Amino acid sequence: MNRKNILKTMAVAAIATVSMTGCNQSAPKVDAKSDAAQTNPTGLKIAYVEVDSIMSRYQFCKDYSLILQKKGQNIQNTLAAKQQQLQAAAANFQQKVQQNAYTREQAEAINANLQKQNTDLQALNQRLTNEFQTETEKYNNALRDSIQHYLKLYNKDKNYSLILSKAGDNLLYADKAYDITNEVIAGLNKAYKPSAKMAAAVPAKK
Repeated sequence: MNRKNILKTMAVAAIATVSMTGCNQSAPKVDAKSDAAQTNPTGLKIAYVEVDSIMSRYQFCKDYSLILQKKGQNIQNTLAAKQQQLQAAAANFQQKVQQNAYTREQAEAINANLQKQNTDLQALNQRLTNEFQTETEKYNNALRDSIQHYLKLYNKDKNYSLILSKAGDNLLYADKAYDITNEVIAGLNKAYKPSAKMAAAVPAKK
């Protein structure tokens, strides 16, 4: 249940574009021959946010990733313990069969019980996996909503036409002048108020 694998995919989708605003008619005209021009001739105002920084510095992400890691580890421990118990029971059964310790009826009954335990373990594995996926999806949705909600408020004054997410090399080139990551993270963390359930689930910071 690797934290990056769990969270990275949804993070790219979470930082969505904000609602389109009107073109900035007051934008200065730019010489089309100038390589140094930073302003789009149409007045389109664009910014971007680094996804990796959101994941590592937004407190909500850090808190929830700890919860998911703990839940994932608990699932692994539970399944591993039950698997070991079943393997030990099966090995003991085989040993007793070789020693002719059971009647035919007893052996058939024990074997049927072991098969049922194996079926139950597979069902438990599926159920716990589904629960983890549901929890992860819940986190994905909460993260997306929190970012989009904040960006809508943030953009009331900034008036960006587009706010893009930058993850790895999904943007072939991005001028750092359009990077608003630090502002967004600072605003997100300031607005973040963990629920009582979240606060109780996350270990107290030393």
